[in-house]
Amino acid sequence: MLYNEFKDRKLSALGLGCMRLPTVDGKDSDIDEAQTAELVRLALRHGINYFDTAYMYHGGNSETVMGKVLKAYPRDSFYLATKFPGFRKEQVADHAAIFEDQLRKCQVEYFDFYLVHCVCESNIDLVTDEELGLRKYLLEQKRLGRIRHLGFSTHGSLETMARFLDNWGDAIEFCQIQLNWLDWKLQNAQAKVELLNSRNIPIWVMEPVRGGRLVNLPQGDLDTLDALRPGVGTPAWAFRFLQTVPGITMVLSGMSNETQLLDNIATFCENKPLNETEWNALMTIADRMIAEKKVPCTGCSYCVKECPMQIPIPDVMTMYNNRFLDDAPEPGSPGPKDCVACGQCKVMCPQTIDIPAIMADYAKYL
Repeated sequence: MLYNEFKDRKLSALGLGCMRLPTVDGKDSDIDEAQTAELVRLALRHGINYFDTAYMYHGGNSETVMGKVLKAYPRDSFYLATKFPGFRKEQVADHAAIFEDQLRKCQVEYFDFYLVHCVCESNIDLVTDEELGLRKYLLEQKRLGRIRHLGFSTHGSLETMARFLDNWGDAIEFCQIQLNWLDWKLQNAQAKVELLNSRNIPIWVMEPVRGGRLVNLPQGDLDTLDALRPGVGTPAWAFRFLQTVPGITMVLSGMSNETQLLDNIATFCENKPLNETEWNALMTIADRMIAEKKVPCTGCSYCVKECPMQIPIPDVMTMYNNRFLDDAPEPGSPGPKDCVACGQCKVMCPQTIDIPAIMADYAKYL
């Protein structure tokens, strides 16, 4: 396992993201605790020492399960990260109660890494509001040793990132962004990397394979990549891309089974950045994918619990993207025709997808 230095810490270059833990019968909120425990055991055995959860992952159950599983190991044998859910005013106002609840659920006395979750256009005013007091409270928890390192995650624009950094100042020690070879252009990730590097802020990476989207490529693209690096799988290409980008300290991957875990660990046993030809090959594929104008859903499911009609939005987005394929399935019920355009899903979407508009377009298509 490769390791990166972060202040007084030696972090595994690959961290286990806990948003896509194994589940029972595919139900997101029903985590398979036995399988999760085995994943954690294998991860620690092979050198992964960083585990990233959040208050809202798996319907609020990720922190609880990770707390149970990690309780079996010495506290100094792993680094635990979680995130504050500052999506609504009442959450930000209730920051102390939420933080205490997170400590209880995770069964720890402190968090090694703590992030303000998903800073974006819809919540930037809340998390920078001095009267609501989130910054002051988290800095006090850091002073007390209950937070060792403070950062934020974001799917927001470059302007929103800069505004948050200006407001929180030196309190921010690291930043977690969505970064992969498709979003290098699609979500302006290149400019975000440059911004963070210019401010000497270490980069944490989420969605390195875009929820699996960058694993399943057309055969022609696979042939192109295989000619350049024979026998290298598409996940490894995604990680080698990240090894080429400057400023990255941590790469998080939501690995749901043993095969994914061991394959990714093997990749992170050595550093093999891309050469110029390989980089350009990925950018050519990315340009074509962007030109297809598919909806950039990563399947995070943040939108689902806000939907009053309980539409399985990520599944619908996948079917919408595949709607011109002969084998694309028809959406079930509830589906796009049941959308009431309330807009709650759009507020929660990290990719800022206009979900109601997509639902309306899909309903019309159907």
